[in-house]
Amino acid sequence: MATHDVLVIDPSTLFRQGLRQLLPQDFRVVSEARDVEAARAELSAPTPNDIPGAKPSGRGIALVLFDVTDAGEFRAAASQLHSLFPDARLVYLTNGFDAPRLRMALEAGIDGYLTKDRSSNALIQSLHLVMLGEKVFPSDLALLLTQQNHTGGVGAGSPHKGLSMRETQILRALVKGESNKVIANGLHITEATVKVHLKSLLRKINCNNRTQAAIWALNNGLTEATPTAGAA
Repeated sequence: MATHDVLVIDPSTLFRQGLRQLLPQDFRVVSEARDVEAARAELSAPTPNDIPGAKPSGRGIALVLFDVTDAGEFRAAASQLHSLFPDARLVYLTNGFDAPRLRMALEAGIDGYLTKDRSSNALIQSLHLVMLGEKVFPSDLALLLTQQNHTGGVGAGSPHKGLSMRETQILRALVKGESNKVIANGLHITEATVKVHLKSLLRKINCNNRTQAAIWALNNGLTEATPTAGAA
């Protein structure tokens, strides 16, 4: 399994230390800092293995998890991080979300916009997706942007609103990594029917594929068993 060197930038020392303990072995936190300037200073400092006169290279950072307390500083922080770590994946990990910052994240080419209130499993799976080259933006953020632009989309309210019982069952199966064939056997329906339901639920939750749908399900608590009776 590949190991990814991680830089954590967050104003909270307690959060940085907690994240270091939370992440699995394939995400190795090699440095942490309170802000981008502190990260720059630390990573620019010479180490015993540095070649005299060589330009600091970011020490092989593959993933940067960062937060900024002021939304107005986001664009500048993102630009600096892209400059410092041109080959690294950037994930904005923050306490909340709003349409302006979401738009800035999309415009800045951020690889992920994740909130701190998610479960540890959802966070880790999202980071794995990022390292595979996917852009990870939770569906509630996409919904917020859609509503702000008045272009329609999934209705507000309960995150499960609009999903049928059968679609909810299939979402839970996706979290388990089940194939269409396994899902069909478990629900006593055909694979063709599974595909129809899958296409419908992906549209409803604004996801592009089954992996993103599984992350959406984890974020919204769809991990417990659901009765099969009465499914549509």
